[in-house]
Amino acid sequence: MSETAKVLTLDGPGGAGKGTISRLVAERLGWHLLDSGALYRLTALAAQRHGVALDDEAELERVAASLDVVFVAEAESTRVLLEGDDVSREIRTEQVGDAASQVAALNGVRQALLQRQRDFRQAPGLVADGRDMGTVVFPDAELKVFLTASPEERARRRHLQLQEAGVSASLSSLLKEIQARDARDMQRSVAPLKPADDAITLDTTSLSIPEVVERLTEWLAQRGLVPET
Repeated sequence: MSETAKVLTLDGPGGAGKGTISRLVAERLGWHLLDSGALYRLTALAAQRHGVALDDEAELERVAASLDVVFVAEAESTRVLLEGDDVSREIRTEQVGDAASQVAALNGVRQALLQRQRDFRQAPGLVADGRDMGTVVFPDAELKVFLTASPEERARRRHLQLQEAGVSASLSSLLKEIQARDARDMQRSVAPLKPADDAITLDTTSLSIPEVVERLTEWLAQRGLVPET
């Protein structure tokens, strides 16, 4: 691990665009990428597969500490293998996302995954996507951004994603799930969802993905972290 590698943290609620934007920025800069949410989703999925209850903190901590996970970077996405199985699509379901939100509220699980996340920090730089990247995992990051969007817009985006994947879903149900997950993430006692004190908040409700990527790249260049384009 390189302690001197530059870090851009992108925190915020689900549906704000963190995943897509993080991948595009990392690809554009040639930096490494950490999808911290995937680690919590993988912990939840592994627990379900091994019959571990989502409120059994001791067993969940053991599952998190021993995750058999491989991330395979590909042209337009990252393939995720859990115990040799490709679970890239499965971990993105609403069911696993809801379970991950429950698991992420447990201190033992967060501690078990903390160093694993920090080990992603390697030269030339890292784009870290999550909910507590700037507040807990990389508090010394050179640029911290909190991406947000209205719950209605985030539900609309998720609905569109599911439609494109051939999955039927109710827009009103998605909105309720997003609002419930926001409340749980913001109110949890351990590493609650909130902007770091020195983070820049960027509302993406009316911005396109290319516009957000361009803005982030400009902020990095203004701080001398990447060359000006």
